[in-house]
Amino acid sequence: MTPLTAPPPISSLPDPEIVALARKGSESAYRELVARYERPVFSLVFRMVRDRETAEDLSQETFIKVLNNLDRYSPEFKFSSWLFKIANNLTIDHLRRRRVDTVSIEGAPDAVTSESAKATSIAVVSGNESPLEELESRELGTAIEGAIARLRPEYRACILLRHVEDRSYEEIAEIVKLPLGTVKTYIHRARHELRAALEDVR
Repeated sequence: MTPLTAPPPISSLPDPEIVALARKGSESAYRELVARYERPVFSLVFRMVRDRETAEDLSQETFIKVLNNLDRYSPEFKFSSWLFKIANNLTIDHLRRRRVDTVSIEGAPDAVTSESAKATSIAVVSGNESPLEELESRELGTAIEGAIARLRPEYRACILLRHVEDRSYEEIAEIVKLPLGTVKTYIHRARHELRAALEDVR
């Protein structure tokens, strides 16, 4: 008698298979999706709203909306792009309702661990810099984040997805639900505004 082969652990399955299981009501599959994406979603949202509590609320709202709308997800698209689209839309709506100021590049102001601070920071310092160079780099990073925070929410989302999340132009267009040409225009304008805002820095 041939022994039964144990199914692979759910953490080893690709997104489409986990989504299919979650659609059938598997709580472990949904928990795996959350575990897989909660950190990148929180990181993106925090960089846009610059407030830990708000970022946590919006991230939680994102996953609730994902759970309630799994039947609307089309497998022809990457799950991560669909997920980021939901997070982006919720965050943009929030930013339109409330003007958000910037803080430092050190991560969430009340991050309780070095890991959580790292997850919500933007690295601008190399390991080979002198203390003075490191200070200058951090000051530059603070100026950059301040400039990003003053961008229109739509520009901010595109520039963060491109340069922080390393998404392709095509993925960004899918996430923000805009034509590819519009995304390229937004990123071009965002870069122009950032250069203008930072022309007196360094």
